[in-house]
Amino acid sequence: MSAKENTFFSYKNKPLVRSGNVLYYGDMNDSHVVKMTIKSTHTQGDMEIADKVAIQLLSTDPDVSPRKAIVKSSEKPSLFLALDIGDVWLSKALKGSEKNTTA
Repeated sequence: MSAKENTFFSYKNKPLVRSGNVLYYGDMNDSHVVKMTIKSTHTQGDMEIADKVAIQLLSTDPDVSPRKAIVKSSEKPSLFLALDIGDVWLSKALKGSEKNTTA
């Protein structure tokens, strides 16, 4: 596999991966990731723009049930706002997990 095939898009130095209408932000090897689901879009010119995005901060702990893995959730009117709040949530969660592992 070449390096080009193994490269992901990134935002603020964290991976951003899209599959259909679902985007994952963060590294699956970290304690948390953000999941964003585009619930609806509208057309502006020749582009589709997300206008309703569900966002969830998820724990990546494999021992936690899927329902309990949802740490925070919200809904935003644009992908930019969802990504912005997701970055804040993820940064705080990762800082909190670093404190727990070094204590």
